[in-house]
Amino acid sequence: MTRHPVTLQDIEAARARIADRIVRTPLVRSPSLSEATGAPVSLKLEQRQTTGSFKLRGATNALASLAPDAKARGVVGASTGNHGRGLAHAAAAEGVRCIVCMSALVPANKVDGIRALGAEIRIVGRSQDDAQVEVDRLVAEEGLTMVPPFDHPAIIAGQGTIGLELVEDAPDLDLVLVPLSGGGLAAGIAAAVKGRRPEARVVGVSMERGAAMHASLAAGRPTLVEEVPTLADSLGGGIGLENRYTFPMIRDLLDDVVLLSEEEIAAAIRHAYRHEQEIVEGAGAVGIGALLARKVEVRGPTVAVLSGRNIDMEMHRRIVSGEPITLGGN
Repeated sequence: MTRHPVTLQDIEAARARIADRIVRTPLVRSPSLSEATGAPVSLKLEQRQTTGSFKLRGATNALASLAPDAKARGVVGASTGNHGRGLAHAAAAEGVRCIVCMSALVPANKVDGIRALGAEIRIVGRSQDDAQVEVDRLVAEEGLTMVPPFDHPAIIAGQGTIGLELVEDAPDLDLVLVPLSGGGLAAGIAAAVKGRRPEARVVGVSMERGAAMHASLAAGRPTLVEEVPTLADSLGGGIGLENRYTFPMIRDLLDDVVLLSEEEIAAAIRHAYRHEQEIVEGAGAVGIGALLARKVEVRGPTVAVLSGRNIDMEMHRRIVSGEPITLGGN
């Protein structure tokens, strides 16, 4: 059996480390999706996490794991929005200086949310890779400690605590649908779920526009993709050509990856609001989208992880009202 860089024991240790700093989010049954699929479907409401997304778990675990001298130098990370928010919150709780680097594609509401938590903001270029260049410069020239958004054992272990909660709250779990971008969330959840319940399936869900992990899996190695605007903006960005952790874990642990069109993502956001009474951003709604579009085989108890709520509310209003949505770029 392949040994991965993040084990079930690592995830259990992370839970003990962060338990008093994060919310154990509820798992609730969805009557509408259960009826639509003919199987019990539940929603993991991680969008109700303190910072509005799951990213707080990994960032909190990473900060808590840092040596005192690293904390004294301050931390820096690249983000499409939610990691930056989690990192800023965790750093403020520890009294640590925090810089978040983002591209110009990150929505203004996410930038403002990070700034409100006390982090310094750097807007660089038009891709996650451009933002990472600035992170690398700050590490080299100012000695800051990098806390990456996904490709780091402490980040993966922190996100994996969701998987422990899923198996405890749904012990007969058959299928988990997880938003997939850089892979920290999916790798952590898959390691936890399969460590506790090996027969369960874990499927990653991403968007058709610029899904870097999907392209990398198809190529057999980390590869570059063009980052373009999408309703699932938090799933944008590359996985890093030097990816060490999430790519092999996703390759080995995920049972499948499915992709959604922009129309299917919009339908998922609308469903979450109209039928579940939940405000969910595009990236957080893709599990619902995969079920509505019948892109996964549902055989038994199923969970869709709703990973975040940090959507621009005017955009949300337009989507749930059925107004046409125009995205920039290609």
